[in-house]
Amino acid sequence: NELFEEAFAIFKKFDVNTSAVQVLIEHVKNLDRAYEFAERCNDPTVWSELARAQLSSGAVKEAIDSFIKADDPSAYLDVIEAARNNDGYEDMVRYLQMARKKAREAIIETELVFAYAKVNRLADLEEFISSPNIAQIQQVGDRCYTEELYEAARILYNNVSNYARLASTLVHLGEFQAAVDGARKANSTKTWKEVCFACVEAGEFRMAQMCGLHIVVHADELEELINFYQSRGFFQELIQLLEAALGLERAHMGMFTELAILYSKYNTEKMREHLELFWSRVNIPKVLRAAEQAHLWPELVFLYDKYEEYDNAIQTMMTHPTQCWKEAMFKDIITKVANIELYYKALSHYLEYKPMLLNDLLLVLTPRLDHTRAVGYFQKVGQLSLVLPYVKSVQSHNNKVINEALNNIYIENEDYDSLRESIDNYNNFDNIALAQRMEKHELIEFRRIAAYLFKMNNRWKQAVELCKKDLLFKDAMEYAADSRNSEISEDLMSWFLENKNFESFAAGTFVMYDMLRPDVILELAWRHNIMDFAMPYLIQTIREYTSKVDKLEVSDETRTKEAENNNQQPLVLGEQLMLTAGPGGMMGGGMPPGMYGMPNMQQQQAAPPQQQQMFNGGYMGTM
Repeated sequence: NELFEEAFAIFKKFDVNTSAVQVLIEHVKNLDRAYEFAERCNDPTVWSELARAQLSSGAVKEAIDSFIKADDPSAYLDVIEAARNNDGYEDMVRYLQMARKKAREAIIETELVFAYAKVNRLADLEEFISSPNIAQIQQVGDRCYTEELYEAARILYNNVSNYARLASTLVHLGEFQAAVDGARKANSTKTWKEVCFACVEAGEFRMAQMCGLHIVVHADELEELINFYQSRGFFQELIQLLEAALGLERAHMGMFTELAILYSKYNTEKMREHLELFWSRVNIPKVLRAAEQAHLWPELVFLYDKYEEYDNAIQTMMTHPTQCWKEAMFKDIITKVANIELYYKALSHYLEYKPMLLNDLLLVLTPRLDHTRAVGYFQKVGQLSLVLPYVKSVQSHNNKVINEALNNIYIENEDYDSLRESIDNYNNFDNIALAQRMEKHELIEFRRIAAYLFKMNNRWKQAVELCKKDLLFKDAMEYAADSRNSEISEDLMSWFLENKNFESFAAGTFVMYDMLRPDVILELAWRHNIMDFAMPYLIQTIREYTSKVDKLEVSDETRTKEAENNNQQPLVLGEQLMLTAGPGGMMGGGMPPGMYGMPNMQQQQAAPPQQQQMFNGGYMGTM
């Protein structure tokens, strides 16, 4: 009948306190009167009913007070949820302390620990976790860490020996040395990275390096570490870290490679030394790209050489000679290139930048060069004289182009001795063209060589005529004698007389002695009234002919005697076989000895000694 006041009065009168407070709460809906009633009766059941009503209405603090007065932990889940939503952790601590005495539930102790952390009652927190409990310390620690309650988290993580999370917590607290110690105990790459990055952010580079040494040994973590340092501009600190890590037992190729790349970007002075020490432990293609991007040409050449990319090394040295060219290295590498075109590019490069060292390069390349092409190139650029030592050294191949080029140099330099030596030793060149070129040379020695060339090519008349023009009498006489041509020799003798050169005429009679006819010489001498100059020749000729006649006479006498001796010998010589003789020394019908050309004993005894020897040399003499 909705007579709530009357019902309340009746319940109160008969001490049915629970029903009375329910009327006030549920029907009258006056929590203040309900609180006054609970105070007056002080019944735990009433307080419990009031607490639940207060909790439902959002009066968390009053509800907790009521639950404590009721000493009722039964609604701890609702209380925890309500206190958490209303940030009533101070009141939650009181409630949970009461609840823990009544019920040993893990959630109660866990929430109590978290509540201690939230209200910063760290001493009570330490005391609680150090005593026996069933709280989930790790879970509470993670919640504290998430809500940035780092002091409480440090205590909790330390209690459960979670060094990884402890190190992270200490980083947030700024205790970097303790964080490093914690990371060392955790020995986790993730922890090392977290501590390292935090130290870098805080500028604690010494601590960061200690952590970094445990990270760089993992190749898959190295790139992230390097990017972190570089993104914050700590280049030198990163280099120092990697330098310290090179001596580790677990040092790997990535560390050496990345350090080389860092040197190429931020400390180029150290890169060459690093490469010379550790070139075999770096990823050369990767470092090559870095060196090229940084325009470190000497280091690039060094790496190309070690990577056996000799063609690229040579091209780089020629492209950037002012920075990376070294003579010894260039000459060592050029012999290993695969592209022979680089030989000729190198010649052009030396001609432009190092012309005085060109012959040294050619000496190295001599076994590999096409000498015809090389000499042709220098002829084209007009620098053949510059490489004269090289051309001389390869003339032993007796190459036509080389011979002609060298001969041209000798002509230009007016070095007739060397030209004559070259002609004598190496004959593979156009003799006639060279002779025709030199026969009009202004120097007599070269015209003399021209005559020599005509002589070598059996152009005797041209050789002698050229010698006559230059009054080279000795050469003219020798060439005429070598020609074995009487006409040329006698024409030369006539020319001597026409020019009143009687001494050369006299000398010619001896030099060309075999080619001269005595009647011609006698006639010439008589016509020019120089019998005295011809007399030695005539005397020699008479002596020679006299000797020939004497020899003929002796030879004739010898032949006569031999003919006489031959006439005295029988027509048939030799001794008849004994088998053909009859019993009486006669053949077949008793023929007497001497028949059938067989001499008898009287004839054999009367024969000359030589003929007797012939007789005795027959078959009988062998028996």
